Amino acid sequence: MRSAPSRRLGGRGGRGLPEADDPLTGVANLVDVFLVFIVGLLVSFLSAYHLKDLLDQNSEITMMKQSAEGEMTIITKKGAKIEAVKITRSEAEGRGVRLGVAYQLEDGSMVYLPDQEE
Repeated sequence: MRSAPSRRLGGRGGRGLPEADDPLTGVANLVDVFLVFIVGLLVSFLSAYHLKDLLDQNSEITMMKQSAEGEMTIITKKGAKIEAVKITRSEAEGRGVRLGVAYQLEDGSMVYLPDQEE
């Protein structure tokens, strides 16, 4: 009768020792988890601030941002070209003529009423 070939435990070099767990495998898994988390944050920021249009090649967007010092930045995107212009409060001041009044209604719509000419 033939005897069955003996199997050794462990896979490294046939020493019969069980494989030791590599402590860095957990770190590699954490890196993968953080990458997925960061991508999720980017997608949520894009959708929360309605910035998906910045990635669209055919869209036109104008945004205004004001710093604590009063400096405003106007960001304009037309097609693939993005332009940012910084304007201080003194540059934005000037003289003008009142044209009318704008009201925002309860449903969110806006109504513009021009001043009556005398």
